[in-house]
Amino acid sequence: MRIRASLAQALLLVFVLSAIPMAATAAVVAAGTSPSSELAALANYADRLLAAAYPAEKPGAAALVVKDGQVVLRKGYGMANLELGVPAAPEDVFEIGSVTKQFTAAAILLLQERGLLRVEDEITKHLPDYPTHGERITIENLLSHTSGIPSYTSLPEWFPRVREDMSPAALIALFKDKPLDFKPGTRWSYSNSGYIVLGALIEKVSGKSYERFLTEEIFQKLGLSHTRYNHPEEVVPHRAAGYGRDAGGLRNARYLSMTQPYAAGALLSTVDDLAKWDAALKTDALLSPASRERMFTPVKLSSGETTGYGYGWVIGNLAGKRVIEHGGGIFGFVCDEARVPEVGLFVAVLSNNEAAQRGPDDLVVHILAKALGEALEDRRSVQLDPRTLDDYVGVYRFDPEITRTVTRDGAKLLIQRNGGEKRTILAAGRDDFFYEESPDRLRFQRDAQGKVTGLVLTPQAGAPTTGTRTDAPLPKERQAVKVDPSLFAGYVGEYELAPGFSLTITREITREGDHLFAQATGQPKFEIFPESETRFFLKVVDAEIDFLRGPDGKAASLVLHQGGRDLPGKRK
Repeated sequence: MRIRASLAQALLLVFVLSAIPMAATAAVVAAGTSPSSELAALANYADRLLAAAYPAEKPGAAALVVKDGQVVLRKGYGMANLELGVPAAPEDVFEIGSVTKQFTAAAILLLQERGLLRVEDEITKHLPDYPTHGERITIENLLSHTSGIPSYTSLPEWFPRVREDMSPAALIALFKDKPLDFKPGTRWSYSNSGYIVLGALIEKVSGKSYERFLTEEIFQKLGLSHTRYNHPEEVVPHRAAGYGRDAGGLRNARYLSMTQPYAAGALLSTVDDLAKWDAALKTDALLSPASRERMFTPVKLSSGETTGYGYGWVIGNLAGKRVIEHGGGIFGFVCDEARVPEVGLFVAVLSNNEAAQRGPDDLVVHILAKALGEALEDRRSVQLDPRTLDDYVGVYRFDPEITRTVTRDGAKLLIQRNGGEKRTILAAGRDDFFYEESPDRLRFQRDAQGKVTGLVLTPQAGAPTTGTRTDAPLPKERQAVKVDPSLFAGYVGEYELAPGFSLTITREITREGDHLFAQATGQPKFEIFPESETRFFLKVVDAEIDFLRGPDGKAASLVLHQGGRDLPGKRK
């Protein structure tokens, strides 16, 4: 369940998971082997990367790298429990969030193999009371996030209820009557709601609870002895404690009733079990070749465009190889796993630090790139002349809601999605660019006359998307105005945007003058600049804050405007 991702989209100012022989707990190629220099180099590279991301005194991670059945690295980093001083170990059990979805998808395919359903079935065939608003929603739409059902974790009314125990029916009631975001099959949009419905469907068709079906039909059958539905009250050996961060520093993870992630994200697992799962998906141990092929094939939209998403897996490419990947985030935990079947490569990083500066997804892709011989650090950029850079400057529309603006700052080219942060892109050649910190590529399109007409974004995971260059003017650079700095004192405080998630406003007085800063829970602190006495903006991201003052001149609340959302926060 991408609860962490959902919060980021809605709130964060990111201004913003057959046995394999395991090695000892060390960053080495499995003992007793004669490691190639390439595998030894990969082990050392991954070890350095992970050790830097998860210092010994902070919440940490378990990591596993396997190549052709041989363990390259298996090690814990940082702490599994800060309060007890327990270091992380590869045996530790973590919440895996949305990595749960691939197990839910496998359960659906098992039921299909038994003739109890077909992924082409309309969901009303099995759940006749589900309101489809006059549209045809199939099981495949749910599996591939093409149903149009809004994700309940993005609904404002969900946040205040995260501590409540809910049955699947009560959970579905949160979103079933909401209008669809789009006609099923016409667009892709990540929806935890779709996988909640899949859980209910598994229960209806199988006659077993979701937990019992997965336990008996998948975990026990494959020997995944440490993978289970999460019940916080149960004693689970080697269970890692989850951590977040707020303005005061590290905190124990916010409470979330585990009835709510359900079939979208309620599982626990270990890196060893995920490696067993990866091995099982290479054989007929659980699913037929036809089912596995369907799981790992990107679903296409009605337009013929590929989504880059199969059934519970993101399908992408890196260094010319197919990468099958999925991440997960839930309160206090974040993880990522990836497999490259063509070269027998598997990488998993499970972390109990949701606020780490470098997340598992970033670390996994760097390890994959190194293993595939194209380390991201080794990429070289070329310098294009200013006139060529000017060719790319403009506003590009990707869909009715998303634009990206390309600007030039001296010899640098910057890109910014509406509501997002400005990011530098580097030239690999004329019209061909990449992000400094990720493998995603950008290629500008030209017409027969050489004029730039579009921009194609090719992510490492997922399908390429194309933006058309528009005639819209570049957004004006915002200018701060002078206001009476005595006003700042009335804005200082903590404003709750959601339970356990706040925006903290602080004031600093320096020789250069008064400054106001905003810091979201688990995020860096950024300066905000006055556009008027009550409206402030950020320079690092497309976002504004309105302070709503009372008669005494002090702010009782604020509203964060970002990415088309207006998010109120009451002063605590």
